[in-house]
Amino acid sequence: MDLQIMWFVIIGFFFTGYFILEGFDFGVGMLLPFLGGDTPEENDRRRSAAIKTIGPVWDGNEVWLITGGAAIFAAFPEWYSTLFSGFYLPLLLIVVALIVRGVSIEWRGKVDTLQWRRWCDIGTAFGSYLPAVLWGVAFTNIIAGVPLNSDGRLNSLYDGFFGLLNPLGLIGGIAFMLAFLLHGALFIGFKAHEPLRSIAHGIAKKWLVAPVVVGGAIYLVWVQILHGKPWTWVAVALAVAALVAAIAALFAGKDRLAFYFTAGMIAFIAVLLFGSLFPDVLPSTSDAFEGWTIRNASSSPYTLKIMTGAAVVMLPVVLISQAWTYWSFRKRVTV
Repeated sequence: MDLQIMWFVIIGFFFTGYFILEGFDFGVGMLLPFLGGDTPEENDRRRSAAIKTIGPVWDGNEVWLITGGAAIFAAFPEWYSTLFSGFYLPLLLIVVALIVRGVSIEWRGKVDTLQWRRWCDIGTAFGSYLPAVLWGVAFTNIIAGVPLNSDGRLNSLYDGFFGLLNPLGLIGGIAFMLAFLLHGALFIGFKAHEPLRSIAHGIAKKWLVAPVVVGGAIYLVWVQILHGKPWTWVAVALAVAALVAAIAALFAGKDRLAFYFTAGMIAFIAVLLFGSLFPDVLPSTSDAFEGWTIRNASSSPYTLKIMTGAAVVMLPVVLISQAWTYWSFRKRVTV
């Protein structure tokens, strides 16, 4: 394995970790409007408890996105420049939504009124739905390819936003949103005491299982048939198996297993996406340019060597510190 392949795998690892960890954060945020009780006070208590489940870890989970973006910038600068300029508008919307979400979570307890916390919950839900959908749209279009000019850039800003809203891209956005919703519901069930545990499980059983199965099947098969490789059928099969196992664990009341299996499902979806992409990093659908690959988009060998040395030192530190955070806040929260 040469350094270009290794850094493609590392970037895939970073984004897989981001989708698994930030995925349940998004799911919890998206579920806030549906956790209400019979009174405004009960609504507030339940939503406060839901926010508590992600309170110690949500900002640490976003580090995976920052690290993944920085790795693309340093290892594959041509990929970074084309992606972040051509996809400027959707990425800007994601950043704005993440800012609104972060402010809403952090400032929720700064004013002790129900109205203030209600507005913060709206901001958290908005900042969870929009990135969940747009990440699905963006990554699906990265796999499918975009029309690149002879200089390797997108034809226009229109292609970098409205051009992404094609049928497969929209299905990808919906599939990501549904997967994160189920992942978040099972995380609440894993991390919260009653009655929040049963409420989250009830939402998952009644409203999420069937749409996730149908939407996920359509998305996985569509991506695999159009852009997958023979070996990525294995990732499709494992993603389906993990989803079936998560549903079985949900109905059996096995909270921990159900959550771990949805994490596995998301991991295998990421394997399908990055496996279908390799060795490209941004395919082109036009004849003017062949597309960016790990070869023509990478940094110099010396840069990749320096990055590898830094990763060997720093990555274990980050993993250990985040694991310690999860261990320290492992207990369930109460309403």
